[in-house]
Amino acid sequence: MTHASFDGLRVLSLESRRAKEVAKLIRTYGGEPFVVPAMREAPLESNKQALEFADDLLHEKFDLVIFLTGLGLRALLDIAQTKYNREELIEALRSVKIGARGPKPAAALKELRIPVTVTAPEPNTWREMMHAMEAEFGDKLGAMRVAVQEYGASNPEFLSELTVKCGEVTKVPVYQWTLPEDVGPLRECVLGVANGSVDVVLFMTAVQVIHLFQVAEEMVMREELRAGLISMVVVSIGPTTSEELTHYGITPDFEPSHPKMGFLVNEAAQYSGKILQRKRSADAGAVVPSDKSIDMPVEKSKSGVRRVAVSTPTMAGFRDGLTSIDFLHEISSRLASADSFHVVLGSIVDFVTTVIPCDSCFIYVMEHEKLVLRASKNPHADLVDHLGMSLGQGITGWVAEHREPVAIASGASNDPRFVMFRNLPEDHFEAILCTPILCASKVVGVINLQHQMSYQHTANEIRLLSMLGFLVGAEIERTRLETENLQLAGRLETRKAVDRAKGILQRDLGMSEDEAYRTMQRESRQRRISMREIADAIVLGDDLKKAQAADGARA
Repeated sequence: MTHASFDGLRVLSLESRRAKEVAKLIRTYGGEPFVVPAMREAPLESNKQALEFADDLLHEKFDLVIFLTGLGLRALLDIAQTKYNREELIEALRSVKIGARGPKPAAALKELRIPVTVTAPEPNTWREMMHAMEAEFGDKLGAMRVAVQEYGASNPEFLSELTVKCGEVTKVPVYQWTLPEDVGPLRECVLGVANGSVDVVLFMTAVQVIHLFQVAEEMVMREELRAGLISMVVVSIGPTTSEELTHYGITPDFEPSHPKMGFLVNEAAQYSGKILQRKRSADAGAVVPSDKSIDMPVEKSKSGVRRVAVSTPTMAGFRDGLTSIDFLHEISSRLASADSFHVVLGSIVDFVTTVIPCDSCFIYVMEHEKLVLRASKNPHADLVDHLGMSLGQGITGWVAEHREPVAIASGASNDPRFVMFRNLPEDHFEAILCTPILCASKVVGVINLQHQMSYQHTANEIRLLSMLGFLVGAEIERTRLETENLQLAGRLETRKAVDRAKGILQRDLGMSEDEAYRTMQRESRQRRISMREIADAIVLGDDLKKAQAADGARA
């Protein structure tokens, strides 16, 4: 398998939120990182639209709410709860259909236990979102009232398409992207690119492109910036960013096989050296090596830019340059985050798929003698927490039963242990790596990696995933038990509150216990709030009456 390396190339990234992480990745792959944030998140001058959305949501004026980012969901709830009850807002979201543009908003919604009706497949642009909605809702879409949570900058194309195809569209901006407070470093970037002081540029969002050219125009150096970018390797995260680059006259050299930072840096490290050599040969008037010399398996993306083919045999994972100390620090810091069960599992999926590039990753957790799907690299809102299998069922069940890893390089569906799950798209795969997750000699789950094309797993990758199974086993068991304990405590508290409320209704209204319970149940359904909230309201009302009576007696 090819070892991915920049071989000392100077790599520029304009990433803001994950600047440290991308710098570490570039350095891990042998590059010299220059990370200069090109944007910052800024609050809107007014939260009027977000508050109006919250009011309309509580009054059932939407049929579908689309979330484009996880950060936007959290920011929206933070704004709305300044005027409205947060739990009521979340409950209202649970009662409408929800769309998620990609895995990050889907994960944020799952954390709040808000079911997702439709998600956009990779590369997670507005076009995939639109196609997914049309496939899910069909003709019903024409009458639906839709709200769209915007992020950073408005998307007029998406809004225009929605306006044509939906009954009513409301945009809900919650924050915006602006230039950094100090644009000095960006000015230095423009000069560096124009002067040829950079070899590779990684663009991870269209806003980075817009802001870089905005600064260049202020410096009256737009053409110099453009000429500099043409002479170096330009890698775009996906179609939306590629379209923005094309708008400024720059054709990206390629897009990664998946629109994720780990794949972007990994594949840039593999191919940038040969692409740069080819460009410099052309500039020097020498014989230009053919595209075949780059040895990049490609396919056309929706932007028309060549994209690295999915699951290519030449993929070299994050493990290639990762030291043992870095690896242990990375996984231990993720496990020590004290997050909820699903967040911990999601973090493990993110880490595993960075370490070993793959097309899908599933984590199954052993519960009551069954393996239950609890986390997935690709969003499967209808399957996570629902899909289960018995010990011994399929390759995954065999691994759990025998506590041994299984690595199949090709023809995985021909393996006698293979079982097809028709509602799981990733079951159409060629290669698989599956290892048990263990805790104190007990199987607590299984990690399952799949590849759409043939993939020869190295001995290091198999040992690495097996070691991950040992490292995360105790954490999975701990977080699972902790979550169960919290749920049990919550149910006990709810039962106490409901029993006390029933007693108050029986005393004050002369109801039987069954009548009191049914009355509370009916109010819960009609008001669309939980039984706990109904019970708390009854108890609070009784406490207030007692307090008033006590005040009257003292007077």
